[in-house]
Amino acid sequence: RDYRYSVISNAHGEVCAHYPRHIVLLERDNAAGRDPFESTVQVGKLQDLINRSKMARCRGRFVCPVILYKGKHICRSATLAGWGELYGRTGYNYIFSGGSDDAWADAEDISEEDSALRNADSQLFDKVRGHDIKLLRYLSVRYICDLMVENKKVKFGLNVTSSEKVDKAQRYADFTLLSIPYPGCEFFKEYKDRDYTAEGLIFNWKQDYVDAPLSIPASVTQSLSIDWSEYQSWDLVQQTQNYLKLLISIINSDDDSGLLVHCISGWDRTPLFISLLRLSLWADGLIHVSLEPSEILYLTVAYDWFLFGHMLADRLNKGEEIFFFCFNFLKHITSEEFSGVKSQRRKSLPPGFTLEEICMLKQRDRGSTTSLSSDFSLGMESSPGAAGSFTYEAVELMPAGAQAQATWRKSSASSPQAVLWSRAQQSEDRLPSAGMVEVKSSSSSSSTHSDNFLRIGSSPLEVPRSRLVSASDRESRLEEVRSAFLASYSRTIGLKAVPPSPSGAIGGLLEQFVRGVGLRGSSTL
Repeated sequence: RDYRYSVISNAHGEVCAHYPRHIVLLERDNAAGRDPFESTVQVGKLQDLINRSKMARCRGRFVCPVILYKGKHICRSATLAGWGELYGRTGYNYIFSGGSDDAWADAEDISEEDSALRNADSQLFDKVRGHDIKLLRYLSVRYICDLMVENKKVKFGLNVTSSEKVDKAQRYADFTLLSIPYPGCEFFKEYKDRDYTAEGLIFNWKQDYVDAPLSIPASVTQSLSIDWSEYQSWDLVQQTQNYLKLLISIINSDDDSGLLVHCISGWDRTPLFISLLRLSLWADGLIHVSLEPSEILYLTVAYDWFLFGHMLADRLNKGEEIFFFCFNFLKHITSEEFSGVKSQRRKSLPPGFTLEEICMLKQRDRGSTTSLSSDFSLGMESSPGAAGSFTYEAVELMPAGAQAQATWRKSSASSPQAVLWSRAQQSEDRLPSAGMVEVKSSSSSSSTHSDNFLRIGSSPLEVPRSRLVSASDRESRLEEVRSAFLASYSRTIGLKAVPPSPSGAIGGLLEQFVRGVGLRGSSTL
């Protein structure tokens, strides 16, 4: 609804057996009023690279773009395949394709000499991972976030998967690699057994198989006030919050680079963070701007989770309720510190002024080359509007000096030309949401004068614009999604509340349902 897009057909699983039958490539956000961020990726070229590169990743789960944000592709995949899977899959494909393998279908790759080289490990990995790297570069991915707690996944004493961070030939050295170990789905049985309470639940980092330490380049964490050395003492809530802050910070960096998130298979931990990212950006009015809470919930449940292979029935049978954790966790990311527009606001606003005050523009404050606004003019570029499609396309900022501020505020408050709203009716951190507030300007080639005004209400001919929501709007939007999820989950799956504690307090899960959707029950919801 909000994007121009192409579709890669996967109707019979020919691209990947556990990816969606229709893989959507978002090409451009069609929201009016936003800078025309547009992907340069062409679907034909992408599909060719996918066919060549998919053997590089576990279970053939190749790097797939799933979110388009500011022209950047946020991608998901499995981790790198190890030699066992790689040899097994290439041999299987060779046999059942009649002696040919599309993954090696380069015209220059059919010589006897090249066929002989495939028998050597290094040449095989060079070839397969080389195609994977070409795909990553074509998608402009620079940042690779690895959620594995292992360097390599080991089963029955064999390395069945690998990862970019331990590639011996350092083929991925040109990428920014972030090792952010996060507990696997097995850990979420403890979450369920603790009455669905994530607070105080800390992963045991001393287990034998855990050998991947947290490793993040200092350049990536400069804007975050997080002591990463304490990560092993974080409970599940704090760990998930900090990792999400990191991902949001990366995609809001000034460069045009994309992001890849992966775990081992890419169908438990990966959809957790992809889904949280999608919902967080949507709650800020930055993506999927036309979707209602029920629609964004349907999209992320269906596409991010089920169609990309999350095995809910199996996870429920084992009590590994990472799926439920994801949507119940929305209550922990409602504040502005998780907002993708936080940094934009801070960069745009001068010290000492609120956005409401900056938007009280007056005709007499503009136009003159000697006016304060001319001397201290700063355009807010690509700044989406606030709740209700508020846009500020050419707002000039006033000087930040205390005396100038006081003078400007006094004249603004007394000016009949200024459009004011009462702070008594709205909290200080909330922008007006009743109707639309527009900032418009018109200019003439014969004059430097600009007529600016604020208008309440929307035109029936106006194209919907992207929205910048306030912190309270963000909270209400995420709570709507969470409540809708809890209601649907209780109707379709029916969780059982754990026995009450000795104190007689209601179980944590039951309490969440009662507060979230008003349901009550003694044992089954």
